[in-house]
Amino acid sequence: MITINVTQQVLAPVAQVNQALLEHSKLDRFFNAKIKRVKSESDGELVGGKGAVRQISIGKIVFEERIISASIEHICYRIVGNWPVSDHQGDIRLTPLADDNKTTQLDYVIKFNSPKWLPDFLLKFFVERDIVNAMKKLALHFSVEHSATAGALKVGSSTGEST
Repeated sequence: MITINVTQQVLAPVAQVNQALLEHSKLDRFFNAKIKRVKSESDGELVGGKGAVRQISIGKIVFEERIISASIEHICYRIVGNWPVSDHQGDIRLTPLADDNKTTQLDYVIKFNSPKWLPDFLLKFFVERDIVNAMKKLALHFSVEHSATAGALKVGSSTGEST
């Protein structure tokens, strides 16, 4: 079994990071894949949460992922079926890093088995690289958003006007 662990700090509250990760139709801004929601969450669940199914297209490889559980601080999903990898499960844990909840630590653990014809080390290299890059893009998204907001407030406060 291949296990990938990625940790990323994100300059945003846990709830905002969670919302970005459950907004399936916009995940392609972070991941190098086309992603679309094919089924909504179950009744009474977080938007994009438990029961939701998303279709992932990476080139000619197309598969679906189902959200198994979702709370503000944890998202668990699995690939439906055993292709392109088997027994795939992703767990994303979101932890506030300070009492003010302005920064989130994201811990992303993925476990799966590779096809017999593909060496584990090779598949792990490519998947890990893609996940690391996606989490950096997620952090950058919030960093840029935070900078733009801070800049707007700074401009407004220097002129004595509110924005």
